[in-house]
Amino acid sequence: MKHSIFISSIIAMTIASPLAHAYKQGDLVLRAGAATVSPEVGGSDVSSSATGKIAGSNVTVTDNTQLGLTLGYMLTDHIGVELLAATPFKHSVGVKGLPAGLNGKLATIEQLPPTVVLQYFPMDSASKWQPYIGAGINYTAFFNEDLTDERKAQGFSHLDRKDSWGLALQAGIDYMLTDRIVLNAAVWRIGIDTQASARHTALGKVKVSVEIDPWVYMVGVGYRF
Repeated sequence: MKHSIFISSIIAMTIASPLAHAYKQGDLVLRAGAATVSPEVGGSDVSSSATGKIAGSNVTVTDNTQLGLTLGYMLTDHIGVELLAATPFKHSVGVKGLPAGLNGKLATIEQLPPTVVLQYFPMDSASKWQPYIGAGINYTAFFNEDLTDERKAQGFSHLDRKDSWGLALQAGIDYMLTDRIVLNAAVWRIGIDTQASARHTALGKVKVSVEIDPWVYMVGVGYRF
C-alpha cells in the first residue's frame, strides 16, 4: 500500500504545469509533507538475567506517520546537503516467544530521527524534473517510553532504551511547478540498531535487542529560496 501511494505521487507530478529552471549553487530548499516510518525488523531477540536468551523470541514495531520537514542547501548546481526532521514518531513495541501471558504489546515509545545526507542531482538546471540520490548519517533519539498497564501489572518496570547512530541512504525527485514551488517524493533507508531494557519480578533484567532499519517515505511540497 505504501509503495503504491508513493508511485501514485510520482505519476501525479507528470500532469502538473510545465516549467523551467531548477537548482543553482546557493539555493535553500524547504520541503514539508507526510512522512511515514515503516520499521523493517531484522534481527531481534529477548533475553533476561534469569534465563539468558529466550529461544524463539522476537520483537515487533508498528508504523507511524507524522509531519516531515527537510531543509536542503545547494553546495554546487549538482551537489546538495539536506537535514531530515519531523514531529515525534510514536510506535508500539510488541514481543513474541516469551513465557505464556507475557506476549503482545509491551510499550509505546517515541523517537526523532534527524538525518543528514549529501545529495547528488544529475539533471541540468533547465530540467523541471530533478531526481536525486543521497547518503549520510542518522541519529535516532528515543524518549517517552511507557510500559502498558497490563505489563506493569505483570511485574515489568523501569523501561529504558539506547539511542542509535546509523547510516542512511536516500532517493527522491522534485518536480518544478514554478521557479519557487516544487512537488516532492522521497524515500530513505535508515539503519537503526537499539536495545531496550526493563525489570521483571520473575525474569530479572529483561533486554530487548532489535535492528529496526526502517523505510521512511515522504510526499509533500517545497519552496526554493
